[in-house]
Amino acid sequence: MYKTIGVEDAIGTVLSHDITLIDPESGYKGARFKKGHVVSESDAAILKRMGRERLNILELGDGDVHEDDAALRVAAAIGAGLKKEGARFSVKGPSEGKCSLIAEQAGLFSFDAEAVHRVNARNEWVFATLPDKIPVSKGETVAAWRVGPLVVKEDAVCHAESCLGPSSFNVLPFRPLKTALVTTGLEIFEGRVRDFFLGKLEKKLALYGAPLIGHNVAPDDEGAIGQSIAAWLSKGAEAVLCTGGMSVDADDVTPAGISSVATEVIFRGAPVLPGSNLMLAVNEDPADGKRRVLLGVPACAVHAEFTVLDTVMHRVYAGLLPTGDEVRRWGVGGLCRGCAACCYPICRFGSR
Repeated sequence: MYKTIGVEDAIGTVLSHDITLIDPESGYKGARFKKGHVVSESDAAILKRMGRERLNILELGDGDVHEDDAALRVAAAIGAGLKKEGARFSVKGPSEGKCSLIAEQAGLFSFDAEAVHRVNARNEWVFATLPDKIPVSKGETVAAWRVGPLVVKEDAVCHAESCLGPSSFNVLPFRPLKTALVTTGLEIFEGRVRDFFLGKLEKKLALYGAPLIGHNVAPDDEGAIGQSIAAWLSKGAEAVLCTGGMSVDADDVTPAGISSVATEVIFRGAPVLPGSNLMLAVNEDPADGKRRVLLGVPACAVHAEFTVLDTVMHRVYAGLLPTGDEVRRWGVGGLCRGCAACCYPICRFGSR
């Protein structure tokens, strides 16, 4: 597959792979010499300073695939080629045998996790992604892959190609849904307490480019809350958020008000902290079949920067509503540590 020769004997040899330089002092790591480079006498001295006394010279046999070619074939299987107008992704690389998948539009990154697991089931492959269903920015790296050895057999590449396809990865653009806010609570309705959620909601909607078309305050009354929601829907609201009255006290009737207008309640309560009292429902317009989203916002969203509300809003504005069964599985990893190093997706990615 390859032969090993001394650096001095490699002068005039064409490199068959990238050679990496790691400089702990400067923090640099990258390809100092690229595949195809012809080794010169001055290069030999540099290679020795890099700790290279010998070089591997590849001699590909039947059924052998170079690491760069393997990475590019996976890119082709995904359907991500060179950067072009209207593309969801572009590919950077290969460099040091690695290709990176770059988002060419902002939105919700979504992918087939099982397909990635199947690729990584072969020890030759390293395929890493960002977490599933998080907001990403245009130009952001969302996945990267490489093979471990410099050369792999054809069957290893065919395996990865068979696991992946053009539908394996997606970026769903956020939709600027017309949004209204109904704040509930007698203390706010009578002006004894100011509504602090309005400003937070406007900030959250900016991520999706969604306009806030209006806001009103309703007392703790099921009928008044339902009427407020219905009024906003009649004015063209595509999403209505209701904040306040989502807990278990006698005055907490917001869920009942939402249910009175909803044609389907997807879930009430999520195994996530903070924000477990979140409610998601829809109102389907019989005239056109469009589903308008109704959200019951837990009280913690008023003071906590990020809650499960952010996770669900990402899905709502990307047009990918979660199911009730899916939400019941969010408990694993659903506890926020409340610190900068938190791995909790809504904390790390909620502000993008």
